[in-house]
Amino acid sequence: MNDRRTFLKAIASVAAVGSLDTMLAASPGGNPPALRSGAAERRYWVSLMEKLATPVLGSLARRELRSRMPIETNGDPAGRSKYTHLEAFGRVLMGVAPWLAAKRLDEEEALLQARFIELAQQSLEAATDPGSPDHLNFSDGGQPLVDAAFMAQGILRAPAVLWEPLGPRQRAHIVAALKSSRSIPTPKDNNWVMFAATVEAALLWMGEPTFRERLEDCVRAMLSWYKGDGAYGDGERFHFDYYNSFVIQPMLLDVLGVLAARDRGFEPARALVLTRARRFAEIQERLIAPDGTFPSLGRSTTYRFGAMQVLAQMALLGELPPALVPSQVRSALTAVISRMAEAPGTFDGNGWLTIGFCGHQPSLAESYISTGSLYLCTAGLLPLGLAPADPFWSGEPAKWTSQRIWSGESLPADHAMKDDLSPTVPDLGRSG
Repeated sequence: MNDRRTFLKAIASVAAVGSLDTMLAASPGGNPPALRSGAAERRYWVSLMEKLATPVLGSLARRELRSRMPIETNGDPAGRSKYTHLEAFGRVLMGVAPWLAAKRLDEEEALLQARFIELAQQSLEAATDPGSPDHLNFSDGGQPLVDAAFMAQGILRAPAVLWEPLGPRQRAHIVAALKSSRSIPTPKDNNWVMFAATVEAALLWMGEPTFRERLEDCVRAMLSWYKGDGAYGDGERFHFDYYNSFVIQPMLLDVLGVLAARDRGFEPARALVLTRARRFAEIQERLIAPDGTFPSLGRSTTYRFGAMQVLAQMALLGELPPALVPSQVRSALTAVISRMAEAPGTFDGNGWLTIGFCGHQPSLAESYISTGSLYLCTAGLLPLGLAPADPFWSGEPAKWTSQRIWSGESLPADHAMKDDLSPTVPDLGRSG
């Protein structure tokens, strides 16, 4: 009962900030949204994280996700019913993990964090315990490889709270679940190589033997598809969509982080990927218009502000390019997130996400999209892993690049990065 009162008190304090409809509303005539303090914006981000994560983690922790979560698709819900629950869990865990591990929070936020750590740990057990009514599908069909990887990525982003406190039984269940996804063949011609590599990297970090063809060879394939100016092809071809941000670059960074920590021979590849990601983040920041909109391009646009994951991840890692002040990135991301999250119809009457880019737009869904898929948007919230005192949150509100340019300010010209486009793939070393 005390935990419940504390939890509700924390949520009430967040809700008192008000919605971003009020906080960042554009003035008449379509002027840019108002800039607000980092403290106020952080409270909004936390409140949104709570709104997104609670239905998923709260239901799964009680082992009721299958019975509670709706399944919306642009086709037959039965076709996605065996996948959508792991989709929701893996993607939420990946997005909220940095916040679960954040340090130096104020008292109220720390209380909320403690509650979510408990929910996340309980959810991991409910999802992987073979005796659980919510034991999720990690091996039947192709899709589970994708979301086993997102779950693994979440653990890698917050091992101090999502792995180290767990007992031997819980760890064994997680390892078995991840290993079971190996029965799914890995396509070798698109971004799916990163799902296999991420699962293997997590197993390597957990002390398990790994398969070279699902780890090093997959990373090598992805690096061979680099096209220049911070962008990779999705296979041999370049796709003008947001998969560089949804999957490719974040997973490359996380996987190579594991490999480089184990074997310094991987460090040159990790450093190269990081350099490219900085440039890609710079491009993403420039795509954010003065009013907080950005182009809807390519497939999977219903992942909403998950499209900005690389920009958010560079902020989280303290690796933003020199041209970007952290607080301007905060202001830009807040504008994007609020435009999408506050659009009418984004959530159903029970608080679950609905299909859409800006509101409820079911026609935008590809055949593989269902309710669980949509929770990749939580990747846009990665900077919550930074302490409130970090310059990202404590810095003065600042206009982002497009606001400055469209207001007539004179800025340095933008230029493509100087790339080595040699077909030679960097030596990746060996994981052993």
